[in-house]
Amino acid sequence: MTFAEYLTRNYDNLLELGLEHLNLVLISMGIALAVGLPLGIVAHRNGFLRNPILAGAGFFLTLPSLALFSIFIPVLGIGAPPAIAALSLYALLPIVSNTVTGLASVSPAVVKASQGMGMTGFQRLLRVELPLAWPVILTGIRVSTQVVIGIAAIAALVGGPGLGTEIFRGLRSQGNASAPNLVYGGTLGVIVLALLLDAAFVLIRRLTTSRGIR
Repeated sequence: MTFAEYLTRNYDNLLELGLEHLNLVLISMGIALAVGLPLGIVAHRNGFLRNPILAGAGFFLTLPSLALFSIFIPVLGIGAPPAIAALSLYALLPIVSNTVTGLASVSPAVVKASQGMGMTGFQRLLRVELPLAWPVILTGIRVSTQVVIGIAAIAALVGGPGLGTEIFRGLRSQGNASAPNLVYGGTLGVIVLALLLDAAFVLIRRLTTSRGIR
């Protein structure tokens, strides 16, 4: 069977696995964003905590992916939960570091002007600092998403959903004539998903960033 024939016959299956992969990535990124953005804000405002927070977020990227997945198995079991927990931790560093960098890049003169207008600290953060830092923060989210898309394929080893299932099914079938097609099909799906999400971030940046700071 040629690779083109494989794609034709298995299109529905690859689409289903691709949607599972996308769901895994989106859930993991949602958790990482909910944790990483506040951590980045705290790290920016508190110099004493900045290095420990950045070091803690960076520590997870030093761990082998399979090892980090396996750490959560005794607590969360097999399947999507340990994969989501591990992927969320892998996504933290670019979000936290870019939040710190983005907020630090906001002009002090702009911050002082907002203070002079009577804004509270929370109002300055919400209306001035975060909007100006948003392009840098969004870049961190974009990088994290690409990292998570790739590592999510390994989640199949702990029973996680997604395109990794097809890749490892092919690797386990070495010697079978269809094995390369399974590996190539899953890999192609991951690449296509990465390109689609990257294009989505380009669109999001245009829609959510004011023209003056693009």
